[in-house]
Amino acid sequence: MTNSQPAGAFQTEQEKFWHGEFGSEYTERNTTDQYVHENSVFFKKMFALAGGNPGSVLELGSNSGVNLRGISAIDANIALSAVEINPHAAEVLKSHLPKAEVFQQSLLDFKTDKRWDLVFCKGVLIHINPEHLSQAYETLYRHSAKYVLVAEYYNISPMEMSYRGHTGKLYKRDFCGEIMAKYPDLTLIDYGFIYHRDAFYKNYDDVTWFLMKKGR
Repeated sequence: MTNSQPAGAFQTEQEKFWHGEFGSEYTERNTTDQYVHENSVFFKKMFALAGGNPGSVLELGSNSGVNLRGISAIDANIALSAVEINPHAAEVLKSHLPKAEVFQQSLLDFKTDKRWDLVFCKGVLIHINPEHLSQAYETLYRHSAKYVLVAEYYNISPMEMSYRGHTGKLYKRDFCGEIMAKYPDLTLIDYGFIYHRDAFYKNYDDVTWFLMKKGR
């Protein structure tokens, strides 16, 4: 199933940026079997930390589904859902994971009564307009039944960086700290860092991950 959002409904320039040609080009650069394999190894570790494979997973900002494909390779019975703003990326995801539930829309506008065992963002919060991060945090938290995972660029204080020649498109900050301050019932299970020179994770780029559990 795929649900679509009209392009004119977006709130920020960052959403329009990722919905358009740049987002489609990103899909072509980053949809590789090697990346899927790396993600499978990464999520095996996350699931072990969580005490076992989740029954359901929602990814916010899935692009072409290389994370979800990695998860599917671990356990094909995990129910997969995705929110993806770029229509081309959503189509590629569906071609690889036809049983996945895909919401082709902005994560800032995503709302449903459904809950998933794990909800995560990976390299997505860094591209959200800082004035709208609270909405993204709410989407992560609200739709999680058990666990929240964020894997982003970390910095102790907020900062902007140039992104492939573009300004206003990439930000680093303590996303996990802000999420936990906003939702005090979240407990940090574990965290870690993947260095860009890691011989195995060739598609990861100085990513810091944080796995949190909902409820005390």
